[in-house]
Amino acid sequence: MTIRPIAAALAALLSPAPAAQAPDFIGEYQLAEGPDVGGGLVIAPDGTFLYALYAGALDERANGRWERQGDAVCLFTEPRPVPPAFEKRDPIDIDGAQPTILVTWPSDEGVSGVTFKIGFDSGDPIEDYTQYDGWTMPADDRRVPRWVELREPIYGVTAPRYELAAEDHGRLHARLVPNDMGTVDFQGACLSASDNRFILRRPEGELGFARVPEAEE
Repeated sequence: MTIRPIAAALAALLSPAPAAQAPDFIGEYQLAEGPDVGGGLVIAPDGTFLYALYAGALDERANGRWERQGDAVCLFTEPRPVPPAFEKRDPIDIDGAQPTILVTWPSDEGVSGVTFKIGFDSGDPIEDYTQYDGWTMPADDRRVPRWVELREPIYGVTAPRYELAAEDHGRLHARLVPNDMGTVDFQGACLSASDNRFILRRPEGELGFARVPEAEE
């Protein structure tokens, strides 16, 4: 046996094995999270993606670009969405009276279901949620609200604590400006393969998808 075949055999043994074929993510996916949740994801060959999710009152969407990172593709929403926000506004009358707390859209239509917490100089805070015509202090509670915290629970929109000054007379009117409400700001959420499922990992948690078979011609 010559030295050359031995060296060749050693080189073959010591050389790394070829890497496993990375999965091809191009295609359409269906959300696989149970009967009460729907949605899908499209990873397009031109480097763009489309995403949608529907779960009760929650309606999410996004589009932008994707890039390959190892054995995953990661999503980046473009353009980046402007998040919704609360802003304090001048009080307005509802049915001839000013409620203690009123949340409206920019059209001045009331927003129901916004949770709030009201603090006072003494006693326990009050926690409740708004109706379309706002919320008013109980007639038998003579305390004056000193601060209010607001949260829209479906999309998780929160406001800094509003400190109520003397000119507020214990009332708050806040406008909920939707901006790009419902558009998810993906900045590196990654889709990876796991057995027969595909998992999208995002800060809020993981979502499972199943690949939609391509239609036969």
